[in-house]
Amino acid sequence: MNEQPITEEKPELPPIDKWLRSERMPHIWCPGCGIGPTLHAWIRALDRVGIPKEKVVYVSGIGCCGRGSGYLDVDGFHTTHGRAIPFAIGLKLVKPELFVNVISGDGDLFSIGGNHFIHACRRNVDLLVICTNNFIYGMTGGQLAPTTLLGDRSTTSPYGNIEPSFNTPHLADASGAVYVSRWTSIHVRRLEKSMAEAMKMKGFRYIEVLSPCPVNYGRRNKLPGPDDIAEWFRQSSVIRNGANTSDVQIEKGKPLILGNFVKRVGKPTFYEVMKKLEERVKGQ
Repeated sequence: MNEQPITEEKPELPPIDKWLRSERMPHIWCPGCGIGPTLHAWIRALDRVGIPKEKVVYVSGIGCCGRGSGYLDVDGFHTTHGRAIPFAIGLKLVKPELFVNVISGDGDLFSIGGNHFIHACRRNVDLLVICTNNFIYGMTGGQLAPTTLLGDRSTTSPYGNIEPSFNTPHLADASGAVYVSRWTSIHVRRLEKSMAEAMKMKGFRYIEVLSPCPVNYGRRNKLPGPDDIAEWFRQSSVIRNGANTSDVQIEKGKPLILGNFVKRVGKPTFYEVMKKLEERVKGQ
């Protein structure tokens, strides 16, 4: 009897693997960090919507999110601190066919890059901007951020923060963003669905993802364990789709209001307005 050689079948890879540079794993993010689940939701949303990988661009500034471009198998740009949005705008204007995403932290987007954020909203630039809000400068030493909650401690507010924090969904809404939502990194399925919805739209779309940082935020604010902040999110979260963004300020001891808050349809993008101007000038 002739014995047939045994051939090992290659295991079928999960759908998300095509989006990853697996040879660079394991990643360097801390245990309990919310960036991994956020990026997981993002690539699942890309896969769900069917956006070709060669059209996707990942742009970040300085911070923990900046490492994402090294782990994702898409074109990525790790820009200077606070300058992710203007870099992304340049890409989108030159190559409007690309699907350009900015994924960065609260310090990068709202402190150093705050001016760029509000004007990109105002112009309705065709970008998807995702903020992993961990209430602190996570990578550069745990300094006070514009999203640090009142009373919270950081390396630059050792006796407690006395500055009111930004309500970033309200800032985006008031500045003109066409899509505004907030989820946490533990609400992965809802986050994925929200990202997929935003990906189908044009204009400036903003999603805030509340993200644990056990090391530089948690251990200074009595939440030192990898799961402590996630448990705070689980216990405190209330979903209110369509909520007025002026009512979703995050305050200690009060519910974390999550949901899809704003969806504006039909507003022309900056690129579309610019092309109309170009045609008008040429016709004179």
